[in-house]
Amino acid sequence: MKPGMVPPPPGEESQIILLPPGWQSYLSPQGRRYYVNTTTNETTWERPSSPSGIPASPGPHRSSLPPTVNGYHAAGTPAHPPETAHMSVRKSTGDSQNLGSSSPGKKQNKENTITINCVTFPHPDTMPEQQLLKPTEWSYCDYFWADKKDPQGNGTMAGFELLLQKQLKGKQMQKEMSEFIRERIKIEEEYAKNLAKLSQNSLAAQEEGSLGEAWAQVKKSLADEAEVHLKFSAKLHSEVEKPLMNFRENFKKDMKKCEHHITDLRKQLASRHAAVEKARKALTERQRDLEIKTQQLEIKLSNKTEEDIKKARRKSTQAGDDLMRCVDLYNQAQSKWFEEMVTTTLELERLEAERVEMIRQHLCQYTQLRHETDMFNQSTVEPVDQLLRKVDPAKDRELWVREHKTGNIRPVDMEI
Repeated sequence: MKPGMVPPPPGEESQIILLPPGWQSYLSPQGRRYYVNTTTNETTWERPSSPSGIPASPGPHRSSLPPTVNGYHAAGTPAHPPETAHMSVRKSTGDSQNLGSSSPGKKQNKENTITINCVTFPHPDTMPEQQLLKPTEWSYCDYFWADKKDPQGNGTMAGFELLLQKQLKGKQMQKEMSEFIRERIKIEEEYAKNLAKLSQNSLAAQEEGSLGEAWAQVKKSLADEAEVHLKFSAKLHSEVEKPLMNFRENFKKDMKKCEHHITDLRKQLASRHAAVEKARKALTERQRDLEIKTQQLEIKLSNKTEEDIKKARRKSTQAGDDLMRCVDLYNQAQSKWFEEMVTTTLELERLEAERVEMIRQHLCQYTQLRHETDMFNQSTVEPVDQLLRKVDPAKDRELWVREHKTGNIRPVDMEI
């Protein structure tokens, strides 16, 4: 997590003694020696030789770091300590100090730095930000890295969890839409059943003439309309409801796959982070123990032998190696998590767009079926309209009289 700050090997103590006051020598994780001014927190690769109290100027080169995620560079040392780390992706690239790189950074303003074990790191709030992956779009892959506070103030929720909630809500909406269409189908089926039943009703079946023909056609149109609505309900089931349910099941499987994959990576990342923290604390303790023993030996306040110092130095070096190993494992996990996070958020974005488009298409199919049903319903009443226009009471009266007459009218004889 932080560079392996191990004291110099035997034979180099004389270099520390000859350093100007306030300067100490350490080894970077790559085994390269650097120097720290404990008063100004300045770091440099060059051995300081300036007068007392004036630190040597740092090396002229700066190092460009890869994007910072969760407070750590994708390769190398962390940008800031885990106490202030959080799941976030910066928005623009830039340079910052990193002792694990080829050269130390220039002197920074104290207000913009954090010092840990006499090593200066950039302050998280002043670090440059990484560029957006999709600067022209409001894409999921750019805006769901940090945690979001609970509106009720009871805690926080990771950005990826918000995306999962969005997907779960979409899946629930899809289920409810399927249930809505199912209810519509039931209504159509019941309506068709009632229409067919009504068409068989014998009421007014004795009506005669052209009006009777029109009335019979009205009853027949109900049977035709019942058939139209029955076909409409069947098509709603096969072309709208069933596809919605099938897509929902596949959508659920795809979402679970994404969720489980990212969850496993997050757990691994948390475990590696805890290991780095443990190794960092162990290194601090070993360094403190070595420093105390060294000081006691120098001022002759202890009977500790040079062998004790060497033993403490070995432990400190081992702790530094352990820390570097933990940092490497963490960076590997963090890099994998970063890549998979981007891939998964893009996949969730694709699934959401696919879900919306699929529902839109099937609702369009619903409206198309509805228009066709209206058209067929209209066709069932056209014969009725034609017969109603032909209703002729005079002709009906003539036909009835001819069929049922009893004789012509005759003059009545009257007696006087």
